[in-house]
Amino acid sequence: MIERYILLAEDNPNDAELTVAALRESKLVCPIEVVRDGAEALDFLYCRGAYAGRKGGPPAVILLDLKMPKLSGLDVLRTIKSDPALSMIPVVMLTSSREEKDLTQSYASGVNAYVVKPVEFMEFMQAVGELGQFWGQVNEPSPITIPPPAGSGDE
Repeated sequence: MIERYILLAEDNPNDAELTVAALRESKLVCPIEVVRDGAEALDFLYCRGAYAGRKGGPPAVILLDLKMPKLSGLDVLRTIKSDPALSMIPVVMLTSSREEKDLTQSYASGVNAYVVKPVEFMEFMQAVGELGQFWGQVNEPSPITIPPPAGSGDE
């Protein structure tokens, strides 16, 4: 059985550090992988570039920032949900955007949840901790075996 882990795609180092701290504070035991932009998120998922030798299956959940350099969270989401090898992975948009168009486009593109980052520190810690507990430990992943993405070297 492949160990569960969470993939966090967040370009802001402070937000990434706070998110990881909140997940750890919630007693989450699964590993957390952090990538810094949308292109790196896809490289990680497709086991290419710096992640070409990566072992392990898909994450239990992807926590995805909306506004990132190189490739937006929305573009990453669309790629994930349009690929049969990745489409079953739950994706949570974790963003500071309250714009209706971002919310609408995210759900139209297949996001599983849209969470606005609370500005207040303790609210942020609680919200992220609850996300981690649910998606990283409580939620049962799909029983469908996801084949490795094309070009991952695991075919």
